[in-house]
Amino acid sequence: MPPKKKLVKTFTLQLPAGQATPAPPVGPALGQHGVNIMEFCKSYNAQTESQRGDIVPAEISVFEDRSFSFVLKTPPAARLLIKAAGVQKGSGVPQSEKVGSVSRAQLREIAEKKMADLNANDLDQAEKIIAGTARSMGITVND
Repeated sequence: MPPKKKLVKTFTLQLPAGQATPAPPVGPALGQHGVNIMEFCKSYNAQTESQRGDIVPAEISVFEDRSFSFVLKTPPAARLLIKAAGVQKGSGVPQSEKVGSVSRAQLREIAEKKMADLNANDLDQAEKIIAGTARSMGITVND
């Protein structure tokens, strides 16, 4: 068994799926750790090609020998809610100004998609987390 590589840094980048380029924010974030930027861009774009149009976070681990590995996460809940509600962005004043609404079924669908990345034991709790995000964005949840 080969010796374990020593982990130097772990960080997350939220990038458009299939469209990572060496320009900021990718270049500076990876360049300061000496990682091969083009290698990351090519592998990220290849893995996220099927999700074009979404923002897909990548959790990148950089090792002592300047190699790296990354794990793809699910798109942010806010982005999924914006897409489901069909609005451009969330409300600046969510308590008084509502910008859209989502159904309970759409909320459950988003919760199922995000379940792997949420700190919830079951789907009902995940749904409550997503509903809280919707509330803070000025999106109402219809039953």
